Amino acid sequence: MPGTLLAIIPKQQASRQGKHCLEIKYLNAFPVARWQRLAHNARMTEITPGIHLAPYRVAVIMERVKLDHRWATERWEAKGVVRDVLPEGSGERVIVSDERITQILFPGFVLKLHPDEAEGYLYNITSPQPKVFVMWQLQDAVARPERLTVSYHEGARWMDTSETVDGVALPPDLVPWIGEFAAAHYKPEPKKKKRYASSKDKGVASHRDGTS
Repeated sequence: MPGTLLAIIPKQQASRQGKHCLEIKYLNAFPVARWQRLAHNARMTEITPGIHLAPYRVAVIMERVKLDHRWATERWEAKGVVRDVLPEGSGERVIVSDERITQILFPGFVLKLHPDEAEGYLYNITSPQPKVFVMWQLQDAVARPERLTVSYHEGARWMDTSETVDGVALPPDLVPWIGEFAAAHYKPEPKKKKRYASSKDKGVASHRDGTS
């Protein structure tokens, strides 16, 4: 596995994404972030108009736990998202390794905000526990993060397509930046005017159900 062993950091219990009712509490609240690895991005200067990049790159921590179970020997999950302080282009590396737990740091992801995901950002940021949603795949016996988003809607769409997705805590210092973007781009759908039946409509309905 590429990379060298970093100083071991203590394992912290991350809160799991729970099901809860979400409510948009503030119109100037916060939008979604779409994360992709730098390796899959074009140059940062060649960004589509309207899309905003996070103020810093992030890294994803994936964790493997050995299990003493008849049907499974290990469990993988996304454990956290942290600021990426490694040189650009760095590969993944093991940061925790013991008899039961292995954690691997995958650097080089960039959070992107898309105007059409503003409502999803709002739902996420105004929820009790804002999340970064991590889509990952098992490749060569290692769970590798593929995409990240802070849009509640986009994360839900990924889950609906049977992708493997985990929710981890959103770095708090990104909340104000996401909030400004969401406030600028969120456009609530206009309320539809109620249409009342005309006398002509009532006549057609009466004829259909045999009341006239």
